[in-house]
Amino acid sequence: MTEMYDDGVVTEVIRPAAIIPEESARQVLVELALRDVLNGGVWLSDPSRWALYDTAWNAQNQPGESQLIGTIQVAYGTPTKYEITIYRATITRRGTQMGWTVNRLCDEALGYGGLDLATCPRAALSAPPKPFTF
Repeated sequence: MTEMYDDGVVTEVIRPAAIIPEESARQVLVELALRDVLNGGVWLSDPSRWALYDTAWNAQNQPGESQLIGTIQVAYGTPTKYEITIYRATITRRGTQMGWTVNRLCDEALGYGGLDLATCPRAALSAPPKPFTF
């Protein structure tokens, strides 16, 4: 937890949020599962976060010497049932030292679905509602 406040940690809110279309989302999820830290890969994914490590883990729930490079905050099933929204990414101090950026981290994951952050569809931002007046 303390690493989140260290120098070198970069967190960026993706605005407007990147929307991974259904077909690409399926491809990304399959590839992340195939590259899971428990299968000799470097990704650990759950329904709210995709985390990239520098090496595979030694055993289940035991990262050993593996260090976190960065995380991507995601929301499954939004804006439609089969799409995934990327809304925030963080690069740890270790990731920064290794030359990782928010764009590079997102491009790494999105690349499994044939996308990159620059060309990924974006959420539509609507104007805020008018203030309520009595």
